[in-house]
Amino acid sequence: MAAESHGPHRDDQAWSGRGKREDAVVDMKVDIRVPVGAPLPQLAEFAARCEQAGLDGVGVPDHHHTGRDAYLALAAMALRTSSLTLYPATSNVATRHPLVLAALANSLTELAPGRALMTLAPGFLSVENAGEPKTRRRQLGERVLAVRELLGAGQARYADHDLHLTHRPPNGSRVLLLASGPKLLELAGEVADGVIMLVGLHPAGVQAAREHVRRGALRAGRDPDSLEEILIVPIGLGDRASSHHWPRTWFRAGQPWMSYPSASNLHWLRHAGIDLPADYTPDDIDQDLADRICDAFGLFGSPEQCAERLLRAQEETGLRHVFLFPAHDSTDNYQLPQQEVEAFGRVIGPALQAASSTSAARQGS
Repeated sequence: MAAESHGPHRDDQAWSGRGKREDAVVDMKVDIRVPVGAPLPQLAEFAARCEQAGLDGVGVPDHHHTGRDAYLALAAMALRTSSLTLYPATSNVATRHPLVLAALANSLTELAPGRALMTLAPGFLSVENAGEPKTRRRQLGERVLAVRELLGAGQARYADHDLHLTHRPPNGSRVLLLASGPKLLELAGEVADGVIMLVGLHPAGVQAAREHVRRGALRAGRDPDSLEEILIVPIGLGDRASSHHWPRTWFRAGQPWMSYPSASNLHWLRHAGIDLPADYTPDDIDQDLADRICDAFGLFGSPEQCAERLLRAQEETGLRHVFLFPAHDSTDNYQLPQQEVEAFGRVIGPALQAASSTSAARQGS
């Protein structure tokens, strides 16, 4: 599925398969998941709060079964904000045709010029609730390419039909693929403008994931350094007892929390020396193991501890763009991240800014 990029080269967002950054200090962009857990006017107001707290972007789950449309929510947010990057997190390619997705992406770009992107995925809760299967990998690649080509050149060949998009973004496509397993990471390198990936925070796992993306890009004859990367980072606030309990819980009946949204989470834990069997249950995890998992997988603890862990991840892996994924289970899937936004504005954001300023001063001296 070889494809050339239809979007511009983005030096400020590109990543390297080498791992830790060796160039000048770059501020980290931090986005957050905001589910459709309130009426759209309230979601727009909440996005404004995110912007005031210093967050860089908001991603909205595209869950049709809630009765609230993600793109209408993003449109409302676009009209209440001026700097936030806005995107679905994520849209599946099973319940929306590539032409529909491209039209939505362009429409959001017109409302928020320079602030919109598209993230696509095989589907999970939305396709499950629509009674559809997840999109198979080959079909996913074809549909991602079709969306990119429509947003770039304005035309695409899909399912033996010529598609045309009259209005499209002036700077071409910015379509990222959600990936957690090695095969989807390679597909992202082959067909997308970048990847939004859930692989934990351990440097060995992040490096291995980047290598998969790089491998896919090279196989397709593409420049890996032209691809955008957003790292999904789970966050659970609280003291040790409350924040480190997540690996010891269930997301829903029959699905352990550590296997949500994908059992590939277990694959990346192995890079951190944590080998959970595929048939594990939360009861198999004691407190010490839960502590190790939390350190390898995301940000868990007080706001100060989360800020420290994120800065360590930046130092170890050269992170430039993260998507905070507040910890939840199936019972509170649509709760707005009030606590996380407050913690970012009060503690985490200022800590990142202070560290960046200190590092820049050292380099300039």
